[in-house]
Amino acid sequence: MPNAFNFSASPFDCLNQDEQRLVRNSVDVVYFKEGETILDVGTAPTHLFVIIKGYVTQLEGNEVTTTYRPDDCFDGRSLMAGKVSSRFVAAEEVVAYQLARQAVSDLIASNATFGALLFSDLSSKLSALSQRKSQHELQSLTMSRVDEAFLRPPHFVDSDTDIVSVVKLFQAQRTSNVLVRDRHTQPPRLGIFTATALQRAILDGRPLDQLRVGELSNFSLIEVRPSDQLGDAMAVMLRRRVHRVVVADGEHVVGVLEALDLFSFLSNQSHLITVQIEEARDLAGLSQAAARINRMIALLYRSGSRVNLIAKLVQQLNARLFERAWQLIAPPDLVANSCLFVMGSEGRGEQILKTDQDNGLILRDAYVPPVDLAEICRKFSGALADFGYPECPGHIMVSNPQWCKSASEFGQMARRWLIMPDADSLMHLAIFMDAHAVCGDAGLLEEVQRSLRSLATDNDAMLNRFAAAIDLVGSHPGWWNRLLGLGDTEQRLNLKKEGIFPLVHGVRSLALAHHVTETSTAGRIAALVAQGRLSTDMGADLTDSLHFFMGLRLKVGLAELEMGKPVSGAIDVARLSSLDRDLLKDTLGVVRRFKSLLRQRFHLDVM
Repeated sequence: MPNAFNFSASPFDCLNQDEQRLVRNSVDVVYFKEGETILDVGTAPTHLFVIIKGYVTQLEGNEVTTTYRPDDCFDGRSLMAGKVSSRFVAAEEVVAYQLARQAVSDLIASNATFGALLFSDLSSKLSALSQRKSQHELQSLTMSRVDEAFLRPPHFVDSDTDIVSVVKLFQAQRTSNVLVRDRHTQPPRLGIFTATALQRAILDGRPLDQLRVGELSNFSLIEVRPSDQLGDAMAVMLRRRVHRVVVADGEHVVGVLEALDLFSFLSNQSHLITVQIEEARDLAGLSQAAARINRMIALLYRSGSRVNLIAKLVQQLNARLFERAWQLIAPPDLVANSCLFVMGSEGRGEQILKTDQDNGLILRDAYVPPVDLAEICRKFSGALADFGYPECPGHIMVSNPQWCKSASEFGQMARRWLIMPDADSLMHLAIFMDAHAVCGDAGLLEEVQRSLRSLATDNDAMLNRFAAAIDLVGSHPGWWNRLLGLGDTEQRLNLKKEGIFPLVHGVRSLALAHHVTETSTAGRIAALVAQGRLSTDMGADLTDSLHFFMGLRLKVGLAELEMGKPVSGAIDVARLSSLDRDLLKDTLGVVRRFKSLLRQRFHLDVM
């Protein structure tokens, strides 16, 4: 065999030199004319095929389910099962390598990653993909364990210890905190006293050598486990607004993880962004912080961080940014008597790169807002636009009076969405279901959403119309061929329409029907699996597919930004690697199966 075999294509790019030599010694080149059946249903396959030239279609009955192009291989699953379950036909003249079954078996036996990428399910393929990344990515810092970072040793004092003694301990041990044991309660409790609390001790007025540390300690400890990932610990700090967490294995305290130590370990900009947001005194200061977010995203992505973790951090940073902007623009009484919220992908925590604004404002009933409320809201929308978040084409923003109402008016509007459902009202209902409070009284939003869910779940006809939106976008004729390089190759795949929207909205529809209150898609899937509404396998496939879609959009979006182009959300399938293309086929296949399940559940085929 010539040495031209492409070992850079999946799954052969994970082979070592000996395994590559086995491939070279075991392949032959074969030719198939257009229309010729290469593998037929029920036959026993003897080879794995790797296409050199041409295209091969896989058919279930008369329906084309997959098309393979140069560097793709087929059919590993049939080879291992001993029987072909689909028909494979040359769509045009095909030249291919055929690799003997015994050689494939030997490769699987010696290389688990090869086997996983060749014929495993989606979850196994994605797991293998993460395991075979470069050494730098394998050791992605955000995925490191907490106990791999620098943990400061814990120092314990009794709750009766006086403040002067504690300060002496601070100086002697060069620490800024102590853990406080309070044995006066049943059961005994553990708290923390930090250098920051010294200000309160001084202002207390009592002599410091007579003031018990337990009186000024915080006994609501925030803990992480040694086995937790550092990225998750970072998310906890950002969410809870703390500078340290206690690392505990059960009742045993391992140490204290300080924010500065964590962020020094991770070496990304999230801590700096948070500090900039918190310390900003004007919108210009916030704009500087907002400009750093995309750079942080790129850094995390290139270090191999999980896309769901990146999305979680971005959601929390955006929420902080929006909250601080609102606090700078709106008077305190308006902030206290309202709830600013975000919707759509931002509300679900699934938006990474900056996208259109989707936000609203609920005012407390009987509260009289400032006379210049409209101007305040316009200024807020303008500030977000200056930060890089474009105005929503549908004007779903606080600057639109339709999305700035009292709680009772929001409730009435939501009821109209249910009573008179048209395409617009159902989409408004959908994005409002994803709403997440970022500033003010979150209870105002929760009350409207709770009322909305109780009304919606009693209306089967509305639920069916709501779920039917999975077919309103996407499913463009020929998209499957475009994905695989056939047909009009100039048209790019809109991943949001073809994959993300039907998956997200389908899960959202099931969540509404079954009283699930989670707002994130992954959270909803987990809740539906726990209720038995989705199978464990389907739940895992949907979650894996969502994260793959998010990762692929991020990868393409970052590349567009680097070239000075706006983020389009479109995927040029011809530029994808063979592995990404293979995973895209698998994940879009998951969406097709899920849509079939939804059509049965909501009787969409008879509407």
